[in-house]
Amino acid sequence: MKHRFVEAGGHRLEVLEYPAGREGRPPLVFLHEGLGSVSLWRDFPARIAEATGCRTIVYSRYGYGRSDVLAAPRRPDYMYGEALETLPALLDLLAVDRPVLVGHSDGGSIALIHAGGSGRVCAGVAVLAPHLFVEARSVEGIAATVADFENTDLAQKLARHHRDARRTFYGWADIWRSAEFRDWNIEAYLPGLGCPVLAIQGEDDEYAGMAHIDRIAELAVHAPDVELLKLKDCGHSPHRDQAAAVGAAIAAFVDRVGAAAA
Repeated sequence: MKHRFVEAGGHRLEVLEYPAGREGRPPLVFLHEGLGSVSLWRDFPARIAEATGCRTIVYSRYGYGRSDVLAAPRRPDYMYGEALETLPALLDLLAVDRPVLVGHSDGGSIALIHAGGSGRVCAGVAVLAPHLFVEARSVEGIAATVADFENTDLAQKLARHHRDARRTFYGWADIWRSAEFRDWNIEAYLPGLGCPVLAIQGEDDEYAGMAHIDRIAELAVHAPDVELLKLKDCGHSPHRDQAAAVGAAIAAFVDRVGAAAA
């Protein structure tokens, strides 16, 4: 395991890398949620790396973790910039070709935009609770999280994982609650997906409904296959709420796309 910092997309980014354990396996790139970071994935990437034998890269986006602190409010197009500019630059810097992108929440959205709109080849995309559009429950869920940030120990918990927890938190919360973000929608990128897709959603997700992954199945018409996994007793973090099922599903997906690529 190697922990380091690199320059990509105009910012210093925190990167954690696990070396390949087996030859001929596709590299995995993990994309965290809207309040996530390298450390907030906990041991999930390490377990997937061990199960698959893949070279595995995890990084904290700008404004998160130990990467550069967010200097200005986010704009409605921030996920497009991440998917179409920063992520390609990082993949080139790290010599990553034809990856399997594993994205959670905002990271899932970024994975779909990149795979469907960057013009670069991905071996596969596995998304956990991705957002395709803004719905009422997203805004309501974020409002409740803001109340928790101000009135519970959430701020102290996030401070263990981010250089500036308040800027990280409100960089995410403010843009999602803004009127200019209400029309944000990435469905136009789904027909551009040319790789297999695994989409996982919890039935008890407090931020997003099942319509998001159902729309992936509808609109990803050029993907070789789209697998949906709908989990009971599972909220917005399937890899924590149903760790065994999600880990097994991702490992099987990587085996399948790896065999197809070989």
